[in-house]
Amino acid sequence: MKITFLGTGTSQGIPIIGSKHEVCLSTDPKDKRLRSSVLLEWEEASYVIDCGPDFRQQLLRAGVDHLDGILFTHFHADHTAGLDDVRPFSQRDGEVDFYCDTRVAANLRERFAYIFATENRYAGAPKVSLNIIDDSSMELKGKKIEPIEVMHGRLPILGFKIEKFAYITDAKTIEASEKEKLKDLDILVINALRKDPHPTHFNLEDALNFIEELKPKKAYLTHISNRMGFHAEVSKELPSHVFLAYDGLQVSSQ
Repeated sequence: MKITFLGTGTSQGIPIIGSKHEVCLSTDPKDKRLRSSVLLEWEEASYVIDCGPDFRQQLLRAGVDHLDGILFTHFHADHTAGLDDVRPFSQRDGEVDFYCDTRVAANLRERFAYIFATENRYAGAPKVSLNIIDDSSMELKGKKIEPIEVMHGRLPILGFKIEKFAYITDAKTIEASEKEKLKDLDILVINALRKDPHPTHFNLEDALNFIEELKPKKAYLTHISNRMGFHAEVSKELPSHVFLAYDGLQVSSQ
């Protein structure tokens, strides 16, 4: 399975509009981060986890011309606001499958009512199919997808495990029973917002402690803000098997 990091930034991305912060002014391409999302590809399958406000730009940059579906971690705008940009796929290939929990489904139905309308439906609206995720695993194009419940502050959200790969973003706490599902990973992607503590996100210390506990072969940090620091400098501070992800990075897993 090929994993492409479409975006690795936090809710405002980097650079932040109008910011004079030194990281926002960096000329290093690895310091420029769109909102967090990953593209997962295997055989003929193509899925994305989350579609934030940069979704169109991300798919154009990655050269994506086929999309089987989107898995949603939670309903915050930086993970869902690009939903309308599935239109080219639905116009050409029919309904695009969305996979989400009941909270996300209710939120999307409210915020994107024109997409889910059953009467007087706008002709140009994308066609989508909502698939509700519970706590059991599902199979997509021959791959077992296992939801992982994590807490984003007080909001329960989802991460996803696919064989030896797991993707978790916006986590602050994770119950022991869910951690057990994350043992023996080849690759763990985990959020690390910044160095100083945050009430609803792992900071760098939290993420490194989590990685040390789970002991994946490799770990990649994502959902990064400008307050983490420069990519090149922070990378030198990390253990040898831990990496700052960056937009466009591609890795492979079973």
